[in-house]
Amino acid sequence: MKKALLVVSFGTSHHDTGEKNIVACERDLAASCPDRCLFRAYTSGMIIRKLKQRDGIHIDTPLQALRKLAELGYQDVAIQSLHIINGDEYEKIVHEVQVMRPLFARLVIGAPLLNSFADYSQLMAALRLQMPALGEREEVVFMGHGASHHAFAAYACLDHMMKAQQMLARVGAVESYPEVGQLIDNMLAEGVRAVHLMPLMLVAGDHAINDMASDEDDSWKSQFCAAGIPATPWLQGLGETPAVRAMFVAHLQQAIKGSMEEAA
Repeated sequence: MKKALLVVSFGTSHHDTGEKNIVACERDLAASCPDRCLFRAYTSGMIIRKLKQRDGIHIDTPLQALRKLAELGYQDVAIQSLHIINGDEYEKIVHEVQVMRPLFARLVIGAPLLNSFADYSQLMAALRLQMPALGEREEVVFMGHGASHHAFAAYACLDHMMKAQQMLARVGAVESYPEVGQLIDNMLAEGVRAVHLMPLMLVAGDHAINDMASDEDDSWKSQFCAAGIPATPWLQGLGETPAVRAMFVAHLQQAIKGSMEEAA
C-alpha cells in the first residue's frame, strides 16, 4: 500500500523563514516515517495566491493535496498540522479530512502544537531553551497570532502558566487576548526595565516583521519603547527550535500509532 505524509501549515511568503521553519519541520517529520512520501499544503489562500502571482510557485490547499494523493494511488495518508492551536485553520483541515476520508484506506491527522496539558508544559520547556540571556528585570514577551475562534484562550492559558511557574516571560496576541497594551501596563507596574520580543508562531513572517519588530508607531517594539520599556525583537520562528519540532513529530507518531491500534 502506497503511504504518504502530508504536512500542512498556514504557510509563508518569506522563503528564508520558510526554509528555517516549515522545511525544517517537514524534514524531521519525514525522517520519523521514512516509509512515507512527503507532500506539502498550506491553509492560507492569501499566501497561496501571493506565491503563485509573485513567484510562480504553486502550493496545494489540503483538499487539493488529498485529491492528488488519491489520484496517485496513495491509500495510507498521515497528515501533520503545523498550526499552534486548535483554531479555525486546524478545523479547516479536519473538515476536509472528513470529506475525503472515503477515498483512502487510512487517513489520520496529528494534533496541532497545543492540544493537551502536557503540550503546554513541553512548549514552555522548549521556549526556555530559545530565550536569550536576561539581565536584571528583563523579560521575554511572546507574540501569538490570536484568533476569533474560542481556542484563543490557549494564549491566555499559556501566559497564566508562565506567570504561575515564575517564568520570566509573557504571552500576548495580535488579534485577540491578551492584548499588548495590557502586558505593557502590567510590566510597568512590576518594574520591568526591558523586554525581548519573540514570535509564538511557526514562522517569523509578516506579523513578526511588521507588527512585532518594525519601527511603525503601532508595532509592539514601538509601543513598549514609547512606554519607557526598551524592546529587542528576535525574528525566530518556533520551527527553528528542535524541541518544538520534536513535539510535532510526537503528535504525528501518536496519530499513526493510534490508528494502527484501532485497526488491530
